[in-house]
Amino acid sequence: MLLEGLKVVEMSTWVAGPGCAAIMADWGAEVIKVESAAGDATRTFYPDTEESPGNPIFSMENRGKRGIVLDIASAAGREALLRLLETADIFISNLRPGALERAGLDYQSVKARAPRLIYASITGVGLVGPERDLPAFDITAFWTKSGVAHQMIPSDQEPFPCRPGFGDHTTALALCSAILAALHERRQTGRGRLVECSLLRTAAYAIGWDFSIQLRYGEAPRAQPKDDRPSPISGFFRTADDRWVCIVPRGPACFPAMMQLIGRPQVLDDVRYDRPIADLAVVREVRAWVEEALARLTFAEAAAALTAADLIWAPMASLAEVAASEQAEAAGCFIEVEDGWGGSFRSPATPARFPEGAPRPGRAAPKLGEHTEEVLAELDRAR
Repeated sequence: MLLEGLKVVEMSTWVAGPGCAAIMADWGAEVIKVESAAGDATRTFYPDTEESPGNPIFSMENRGKRGIVLDIASAAGREALLRLLETADIFISNLRPGALERAGLDYQSVKARAPRLIYASITGVGLVGPERDLPAFDITAFWTKSGVAHQMIPSDQEPFPCRPGFGDHTTALALCSAILAALHERRQTGRGRLVECSLLRTAAYAIGWDFSIQLRYGEAPRAQPKDDRPSPISGFFRTADDRWVCIVPRGPACFPAMMQLIGRPQVLDDVRYDRPIADLAVVREVRAWVEEALARLTFAEAAAALTAADLIWAPMASLAEVAASEQAEAAGCFIEVEDGWGGSFRSPATPARFPEGAPRPGRAAPKLGEHTEEVLAELDRAR
């Protein structure tokens, strides 16, 4: 069912590499996580103890896997990993290219031992180029270096980082899709191949609307201060009970609907308000009307009015509100994960759903080195 029967070896840390492998584990693949004796860095967040079982961050990125410890700097550790890769379908790593080359674990070196292996690499900025070996996080390579932060943060605001893992998870999904394409090809050719995703390239695609304009015309609009935005009814508006709603018009009918909602239908017969409104002073005037009208309504009243007007809108929800949301639950946003100590807790689900049947995810993330002896014994038996 789904990815059952596929064997994945993952030697990575932090988020993007482990996240990609975790998606595949949720979908039924056998995933073996290879760590150093120090362990994945995310083990140090909310440490997993009997008193506080189940590190939520490490569990999210590593549930459903078996875990082993190997010293790849030693000849014995490197040989054990290569033997493991000979039995695998997929290898996922986000170690820097130079480090893998020095360890003799780069694609060309591994290919000779495992020609059917899909070798999947996640990097900060790519496998080639002058900056390929610079360390990177999604906050630096995906958010900042890529131009995404520049486009999304208005010029009147001090720059701020994205939340941890935001770009990593986008890149993990991209790599997962690329791996599946390579597996489809292998069914026909019998050969593995190198697959690579970088935080930088994924970010360029994620901000692709703006980038397509930049590449075509040499410049692109960016997020603007509120008073400079060209749409009078688009954006965030505060209600009387200090809630925020986001409104995004989808077509010409939205402006009349909004004017009716705020009690100003007479402007629809005034040429000054014909769309698109070119005069920024008029835009600001209309936006002020919308702000004033919604500020007189409670959130519940605004929600009812916006829905009745068939406008596209959403509340600015907190994570606590989403976690308690009936719709988020119905959409399958969360799963129950074993904590490794006999209990369980809720965790974010992978984004795809398979209503006609899928493996049940949620097996506890491995303790450091939990399955080393078991996995190495399997290799010995397979000789």
